Amino acid sequence: MLPKSLTRNGWTVWHLVAAATLMAAGIVVTRDAWADIYTRAMRDSEASHIFLVPIVAAWLVWVRRGRLRLCQPIPSFLGPALVAVGWFLSSYGDKHAVEAFWHSGAVLIVVGALLSVVGLDVLFRFMPAFVCLGFLVPVPGMIRQQISIPLQSALAALTERLFELFSNVSIQRSGNLLSVEGTQVTIAEACNGMRMVFTLLLVSYLFAFTMPLRGYVRFAILAATPVTALVANVIRLVPTLLMYGYFSAETANQFHDVSAWVMLFVAFIALMGIITLLRWALIPVMQYNLATR
Repeated sequence: MLPKSLTRNGWTVWHLVAAATLMAAGIVVTRDAWADIYTRAMRDSEASHIFLVPIVAAWLVWVRRGRLRLCQPIPSFLGPALVAVGWFLSSYGDKHAVEAFWHSGAVLIVVGALLSVVGLDVLFRFMPAFVCLGFLVPVPGMIRQQISIPLQSALAALTERLFELFSNVSIQRSGNLLSVEGTQVTIAEACNGMRMVFTLLLVSYLFAFTMPLRGYVRFAILAATPVTALVANVIRLVPTLLMYGYFSAETANQFHDVSAWVMLFVAFIALMGIITLLRWALIPVMQYNLATR
């Protein structure tokens, strides 16, 4: 049974059933694309952030659940239009082997199916959650290379400098290859920046749209994500390289995997600390209104 605040706006159980049915149908007709997204997330560590997307989207809906009482379930033509666009992209991507179109088309079809029932009120009032669904689309390889190659070079140079300044450990660098006590470790192998960039972007997005922040603060947090990822990877890379130099490859790999998730929590706590510091300095970063509840 639905709350009275929703039934007063015209919501019924049938709206929920219809929305769920249409979304399920959208997933079924594009099941190959969804299966490929799942496989990418399972096998490619640089796409593992996809598993966090449903959790983040659900949380963004939950923190804005008070907005539901302001929404009316008025079907919109935007829903069928998104389904049509998604079907075109999915078909084109499947036929011409453009995976970004294939995957994004599948996501649009499911979103369009939902909006066909719930309407534009839900879209506008829960926009951050809908935008978050874009992270479900695996990043094309060309874009990943354009980001990862500069990050790897920067990480290698910064790590070499840190070792020279603060450690007596012997280290040599040749391109992205670092030699620690005679053990060679490439930056791509030890701590590829791409493995954290999009996950950190997702975490920063969650933080920015969960807290009641002003617009310019949210933009600054998202824009600073590449720098945050670089700093986090440098902090993570130093002990990771030492593990490769002094312990077995298996132990080092386990430390490498665990430290990635630890750095996500560290980054989230750091963001909270920065906001707290800015508030202490009386800098207007918060904006309390209905849109952020």
